[in-house]
Amino acid sequence: MSFTFNTTKSIRMGAGLAAELGAIAHEVLGPRVMLVTDAGMMATDIIHRAQTVLDEAGVAVTLFADVVADPPEAVVKAAAAQAREAGVTGVLGLGGGSSLDVAKLAALLAASDQPLAEAYGVGNAKGPRLPLMLVPTTAGTGSEVTPVSIVTTGAREKMGVVSPVILPDVALLDPELTLGLPAHVTAATGIDAMVHAIEAYASASPNNNPISRALAREALRLMGGALLRAVRTPDDLAARSDMLLGSLLAGQAFANSPVAAVHALAYPLGGHFKLPHGLSNALVLPHVLRFNAVTAPQAYAEIAAIAFPEMGGTGQGAQALAADFADALAGLAMECGLPERLRDAGVTREALPALARDAMNQQRLLVNNPRPVAEADALAIYEAAF
Repeated sequence: MSFTFNTTKSIRMGAGLAAELGAIAHEVLGPRVMLVTDAGMMATDIIHRAQTVLDEAGVAVTLFADVVADPPEAVVKAAAAQAREAGVTGVLGLGGGSSLDVAKLAALLAASDQPLAEAYGVGNAKGPRLPLMLVPTTAGTGSEVTPVSIVTTGAREKMGVVSPVILPDVALLDPELTLGLPAHVTAATGIDAMVHAIEAYASASPNNNPISRALAREALRLMGGALLRAVRTPDDLAARSDMLLGSLLAGQAFANSPVAAVHALAYPLGGHFKLPHGLSNALVLPHVLRFNAVTAPQAYAEIAAIAFPEMGGTGQGAQALAADFADALAGLAMECGLPERLRDAGVTREALPALARDAMNQQRLLVNNPRPVAEADALAIYEAAF
């Protein structure tokens, strides 16, 4: 057996830990910090509180609040330019996955002469980078522990920078920061995190490893029992904590045993129809699993009862259990209030061939799928999901 496992150097988690943000940032990031976030976060009091504790700790803050969903190259480059001009000593990302992804690349590009175009792909980002701390406010992307940053290039395409260089120095997780999430955001980001665990566990990557699989199992155990509670009872701190920890564990898992066709087919939905990434994953997830289970059901059969304990002890074969697992995931998304079919989310039938063509551009992900996916297969999956 041979594998590599990388993760964030320091992970700090606890309810109320955001109150210590200033002291931790001063220690890790230095006296001049760029705070990367988005307009939605600016409308909450979280950013004001963060700026206050940073100021009290003697940290000067340069604010970059222009992050948008599916951030384009222009936003990444603007953040890096602002960091350089301000002479910051470190970068703090606070928000959802897009803010954390932009923070990663701002820290990289501000300290490196490497152009962004040369950093795309696996292992191409060379560094150095500025000290980096990430604080997630959603339980979904796991970006705080992944060496991945996704950028929108052109009108619809997405590309990834994948390198351990952009793993942060510190991930700070405070479940209290997720208490205000709307139900639909909680649901979509939660399903996204479950997809990370599922795809990591079943990944055909040669780096699929015992650590990632163990983390994926625990992530599914936590989130399978907590997601619906978090959606229906948004102030349930225990459910929020389980979701945040589950998201982190799933992030660690797929950071080392990469995701596959669910994500490859989800990205074009975001590019063409601006659907949130978690929702895109939820819409294609059961259909990709049914496709994969034809030839590779065993991994899904192994984790079905971990996410849904009521599925244990049925005596079913792997094929039937994998199919039931796909059905249970579709049912969970529906119970959480997410659209059930592509057409319910505004996707048009005439767009399906273009979606399938674009999905083929995601070979970085498709190579990890347990079953090969041709363009005709992708189209059939989209049609099943429509």
